[in-house]
Amino acid sequence: MSSLVPTVTPITDLDWATVPSPCFVVDTRLLERNARILGRVRQEAGCKILAALKGYALWKTFPIFRPHLDGCCASGPIEAQLAREEFGKEVHTYAPAFSEQDFAETLPLTDHVVFNSAAQLRRFLPAVRASGRPIQVGLRINPEYAEVEVDLYNPCARGSRLGSTRGALGRELPEGVDGLHFHALCEQGADVLARVLEAVERNFGDWLPKVKWLNCGGGHWITKPDYDVDLLVRTIRGLKQRHPHLTIYLEPGEAVAVDSGVLVASVLDLHENGGLKLAILDISATCHMPDVLEMPYRPTIHGAGDADATPHTYRLGGPTCLAGDVLGDWSFPRPLVVGDRVVFADMSHYTMVKTTMFNGVRHPSIALWDGERLDVVRRFGYRDYRDRLA
Repeated sequence: MSSLVPTVTPITDLDWATVPSPCFVVDTRLLERNARILGRVRQEAGCKILAALKGYALWKTFPIFRPHLDGCCASGPIEAQLAREEFGKEVHTYAPAFSEQDFAETLPLTDHVVFNSAAQLRRFLPAVRASGRPIQVGLRINPEYAEVEVDLYNPCARGSRLGSTRGALGRELPEGVDGLHFHALCEQGADVLARVLEAVERNFGDWLPKVKWLNCGGGHWITKPDYDVDLLVRTIRGLKQRHPHLTIYLEPGEAVAVDSGVLVASVLDLHENGGLKLAILDISATCHMPDVLEMPYRPTIHGAGDADATPHTYRLGGPTCLAGDVLGDWSFPRPLVVGDRVVFADMSHYTMVKTTMFNGVRHPSIALWDGERLDVVRRFGYRDYRDRLA
């Protein structure tokens, strides 16, 4: 692996004062590292790998991934169009439910379409067959096994609307199904995938000889430093040995861009309340990193530690009117001053795709860094806010 993947450390060679604030900065060297790791898995495991646009959709960087991946998976016609126009390889589309309009717009764009239920399959299969295109039809199954601890992110939680259980589907594979799709991981390792596959084969093993492909979904943390890539390769190879006719797909989202970028913010104001030091930043939890409030999730800040690790502890908050727009408490080696840059790590995946312009808060710019040149590829302003509304 070391001979294929260059060693690149997280962004440390950039002068933060030169970055417009607020701004997402993505290191293209780190994207290349991730792409090569995914390409290695694709080659050694003999599987296909798709980039999940729901996690990372910075299309100006698609040329980095195109040589190493097989295409993209989309969640509807808008992502499918982006995949078709900007990535240009296979397009797979899944939605918990398609509307008539969305499905009509998706059909000309997608190569695979995955239905969430037998009812959606029956409803739209005639349109697939009448499209005149060789579209592969999939069905999302729920293996009823996952090791995701937070229900917000657990697609196999009790009562989940995502995928169909074997009990709901019955004994016979529904007519017209070419492949099966499941998703049961969230930022997890190959050992978890191996256990999920045991559940898939236990609950749906009699259907696997009847389909052409199996999509193992996303949530695979393949490009994290401690991820066992060799175990993943062995697991996929073993699956293919048991079912040699199957084409195996993986569709990582976070693994495409994990650890590749930061969000640069600035201190706007400092004050106190009840003895607690408060720092207001030009970035927002609710607008720019909603997982902080939803999960909750605690990001890492360059050069900062947990609360009270040093004498200079601050509660960081955003500039919106939402009382709960609070990022958390961190300590710093020296007192903060207005204008200081605060740099949040690992902010490429599931951040840019989730941002909003609530309260008219300035949206972070987007920049690419290659170790020598900072290229600000997108700035946002009034028209971006206005044109989302009417």
